[in-house]
Amino acid sequence: MQEAAEASAAGAEGRAGADDHLAVRVWLRLLSSTLQIEGEIRRRLRARFGISLARFDLLAQLARHPGGLQMNRLSKFLMVTGGNVTGLAAELEREGYVQRTQSAEDRRAVRVCLTPLGEREFTRMATEHETWVRELLGGLSPGAQQTLYDQLGRLRTQLAPRTDTLKTLRKKAL
Repeated sequence: MQEAAEASAAGAEGRAGADDHLAVRVWLRLLSSTLQIEGEIRRRLRARFGISLARFDLLAQLARHPGGLQMNRLSKFLMVTGGNVTGLAAELEREGYVQRTQSAEDRRAVRVCLTPLGEREFTRMATEHETWVRELLGGLSPGAQQTLYDQLGRLRTQLAPRTDTLKTLRKKAL
Protein backbone atom coordinates (compact mmCIF):
# COMPACT_ATOMS: atom_id res chain seq x y z
CA MET A 1 0.00 0.00 0.00
CA GLN A 2 2.81 2.43 0.95
CA GLU A 3 4.64 1.64 -2.30
CA ALA A 4 1.48 2.31 -4.29
CA ALA A 5 1.03 5.69 -2.57
CA GLU A 6 4.65 6.63 -3.26
CA ALA A 7 4.34 5.55 -6.90
CA SER A 8 1.12 7.54 -7.20
CA ALA A 9 2.79 10.62 -5.68
CA ALA A 10 5.79 10.32 -7.96
CA GLY A 11 3.53 9.56 -10.90
CA ALA A 12 1.44 12.69 -10.46
CA GLU A 13 4.33 15.09 -10.88
CA GLY A 14 6.03 12.75 -13.33
CA ARG A 15 3.13 13.24 -15.73
CA ALA A 16 4.19 16.86 -16.31
CA GLY A 17 6.67 17.77 -18.96
CA ALA A 18 8.85 20.85 -19.21
CA ASP A 19 6.64 22.07 -22.05
CA ASP A 20 3.47 21.85 -19.93
CA HIS A 21 1.96 25.09 -18.71
CA LEU A 22 3.30 26.24 -15.34
CA ALA A 23 -0.19 26.00 -13.81
CA VAL A 24 -0.33 22.28 -14.73
CA ARG A 25 3.13 21.66 -13.26
CA VAL A 26 2.18 23.53 -10.04
CA TRP A 27 -1.03 21.52 -9.71
CA LEU A 28 0.79 18.20 -10.19
CA ARG A 29 3.55 19.18 -7.73
CA LEU A 30 0.91 20.17 -5.16
CA LEU A 31 -0.89 16.86 -5.71
CA SER A 32 2.37 14.89 -5.43
CA SER A 33 3.35 16.67 -2.23
CA THR A 34 -0.07 16.07 -0.70
CA LEU A 35 0.03 12.37 -1.60
CA GLN A 36 3.53 11.98 -0.17
CA ILE A 37 2.62 13.63 3.14
CA GLU A 38 -0.67 11.75 3.40
CA GLY A 39 1.05 8.45 2.62
CA GLU A 40 3.64 8.97 5.32
CA ILE A 41 1.01 10.00 7.89
CA ARG A 42 -1.05 6.92 6.99
CA ARG A 43 1.98 4.69 7.43
CA ARG A 44 2.90 6.20 10.79
CA LEU A 45 -0.65 6.06 12.16
CA ARG A 46 -0.92 2.41 11.20
CA ALA A 47 2.53 1.50 12.60
CA ARG A 48 2.30 3.50 15.82
CA PHE A 49 -1.39 3.24 16.73
CA GLY A 50 -2.84 0.54 14.49
CA ILE A 51 -5.39 3.02 13.14
CA SER A 52 -6.32 4.16 9.65
CA LEU A 53 -6.24 7.78 8.57
CA ALA A 54 -10.01 7.66 8.02
CA ARG A 55 -10.61 6.58 11.62
CA PHE A 56 -8.16 9.22 12.89
CA ASP A 57 -10.00 11.89 10.86
CA LEU A 58 -13.35 10.83 12.34
CA LEU A 59 -11.92 11.08 15.86
CA ALA A 60 -10.45 14.50 14.99
CA GLN A 61 -13.84 15.83 13.89
CA LEU A 62 -15.44 14.60 17.10
CA ALA A 63 -12.63 16.17 19.16
CA ARG A 64 -13.50 19.52 17.52
CA HIS A 65 -17.15 19.06 18.51
CA PRO A 66 -17.22 18.04 22.19
CA GLY A 67 -21.02 17.66 22.15
CA GLY A 68 -20.74 15.17 19.33
CA LEU A 69 -22.12 15.33 15.82
CA GLN A 70 -25.04 13.85 13.99
CA MET A 71 -23.93 11.24 11.48
CA ASN A 72 -25.02 13.33 8.47
CA ARG A 73 -22.95 16.33 9.62
CA LEU A 74 -20.00 14.08 10.36
CA SER A 75 -20.29 12.67 6.84
CA LYS A 76 -20.22 16.20 5.37
CA PHE A 77 -17.21 17.23 7.46
CA LEU A 78 -15.32 14.10 6.41
CA MET A 79 -16.53 14.39 2.80
CA VAL A 80 -17.47 10.71 2.64
CA THR A 81 -20.73 8.82 2.30
CA GLY A 82 -23.00 8.10 5.21
CA GLY A 83 -22.28 4.40 4.79
CA ASN A 84 -18.55 4.99 5.27
CA VAL A 85 -19.19 7.00 8.43
CA THR A 86 -21.53 4.33 9.77
CA GLY A 87 -18.88 1.64 9.27
CA LEU A 88 -16.11 3.71 10.84
CA ALA A 89 -18.31 4.70 13.79
CA ALA A 90 -19.32 1.08 14.37
CA GLU A 91 -15.65 -0.03 14.46
CA LEU A 92 -14.69 2.78 16.82
CA GLU A 93 -17.70 2.08 19.03
CA ARG A 94 -16.68 -1.60 19.36
CA GLU A 95 -13.25 -0.43 20.51
CA GLY A 96 -14.79 1.96 23.05
CA TYR A 97 -13.61 5.18 21.36
CA VAL A 98 -17.04 6.57 20.43
CA GLN A 99 -20.61 6.25 21.55
CA ARG A 100 -23.61 6.43 19.25
CA THR A 101 -26.93 7.64 20.63
CA GLN A 102 -30.25 8.72 19.25
CA SER A 103 -30.25 12.48 18.69
CA ALA A 104 -32.39 14.51 21.09
CA GLU A 105 -33.14 17.03 18.30
CA ASP A 106 -34.20 14.48 15.69
CA ARG A 107 -35.27 11.00 16.79
CA ARG A 108 -34.38 9.62 13.33
CA ALA A 109 -30.78 10.84 13.58
CA VAL A 110 -27.83 9.30 15.38
CA ARG A 111 -25.32 11.41 17.28
CA VAL A 112 -21.72 10.27 17.72
CA CYS A 113 -19.41 11.53 20.45
CA LEU A 114 -16.05 10.59 21.88
CA THR A 115 -15.93 8.48 25.01
CA PRO A 116 -13.41 9.33 27.74
CA LEU A 117 -11.18 6.56 26.31
CA GLY A 118 -11.59 8.03 22.84
CA GLU A 119 -10.65 11.50 24.09
CA ARG A 120 -7.51 10.21 25.82
CA GLU A 121 -6.39 8.08 22.89
CA PHE A 122 -7.11 10.76 20.31
CA THR A 123 -5.17 13.34 22.34
CA ARG A 124 -2.22 10.95 22.40
CA MET A 125 -2.45 10.33 18.65
CA ALA A 126 -2.99 13.99 17.78
CA THR A 127 0.10 15.03 19.71
CA GLU A 128 2.28 12.67 17.68
CA HIS A 129 0.45 13.54 14.46
CA GLU A 130 1.31 17.21 14.94
CA THR A 131 4.95 16.28 15.57
CA TRP A 132 5.02 14.26 12.35
CA VAL A 133 3.49 17.07 10.27
CA ARG A 134 5.96 19.58 11.71
CA GLU A 135 8.80 17.17 10.90
CA LEU A 136 7.58 16.57 7.34
CA LEU A 137 7.30 20.30 6.66
CA GLY A 138 10.40 21.12 8.69
CA GLY A 139 12.57 21.43 5.59
CA LEU A 140 10.79 24.69 4.86
CA SER A 141 11.65 27.73 6.94
CA PRO A 142 8.83 29.29 8.99
CA GLY A 143 8.77 32.14 6.48
CA ALA A 144 8.45 29.74 3.56
CA GLN A 145 5.68 27.85 5.37
CA GLN A 146 3.81 31.13 5.97
CA THR A 147 4.20 32.15 2.33
CA LEU A 148 2.94 28.76 1.15
CA TYR A 149 0.02 28.97 3.59
CA ASP A 150 -0.87 32.48 2.39
CA GLN A 151 -0.62 31.54 -1.28
CA LEU A 152 -2.77 28.44 -0.82
CA GLY A 153 -5.33 30.61 0.98
CA ARG A 154 -5.42 32.94 -2.00
CA LEU A 155 -5.85 29.95 -4.29
CA ARG A 156 -8.78 28.65 -2.22
CA THR A 157 -10.42 32.09 -2.25
CA GLN A 158 -10.01 32.32 -6.01
CA LEU A 159 -11.43 28.79 -6.49
CA ALA A 160 -14.44 29.18 -4.18
CA PRO A 161 -16.80 30.92 -6.63
CA ARG A 162 -15.96 28.38 -9.34
CA THR A 163 -16.54 25.36 -7.14
CA ASP A 164 -19.76 26.89 -5.79
CA THR A 165 -20.98 27.36 -9.37
CA LEU A 166 -20.16 23.72 -10.20
CA LYS A 167 -22.08 22.51 -7.14
CA THR A 168 -25.09 24.56 -8.19
CA LEU A 169 -24.96 23.19 -11.75
CA ARG A 170 -24.72 19.60 -10.45
CA LYS A 171 -27.78 20.09 -8.21
CA LYS A 172 -29.78 21.50 -11.13
CA ALA A 173 -28.77 18.55 -13.32
CA LEU A 174 -30.15 16.09 -10.76
